[in-house]
Amino acid sequence: MKKKKITPKELTDAMTSIRLSSHEKLCAERMKQLIKSVDELKKDVKDMKADMNKWKGAGGIIILLGGLLGSVFYFFMK
Repeated sequence: MKKKKITPKELTDAMTSIRLSSHEKLCAERMKQLIKSVDELKKDVKDMKADMNKWKGAGGIIILLGGLLGSVFYFFMK
């Protein structure tokens, strides 16, 4: 049985497809890592927003109590 000779164009096409498929695997892995990182960042941002909202409420309560205490002291010192 005779071996079929591979033309240079066929060899180039085969090598290109091998390189392209390995490149696609590498890019797919990078994209998975990027998506995972973005999801983690979104979670962190949500947590930070929740913490900020908690402190906004606490700050309002502290200002309200300070105002009440100041008013009481002013009333009795007068």
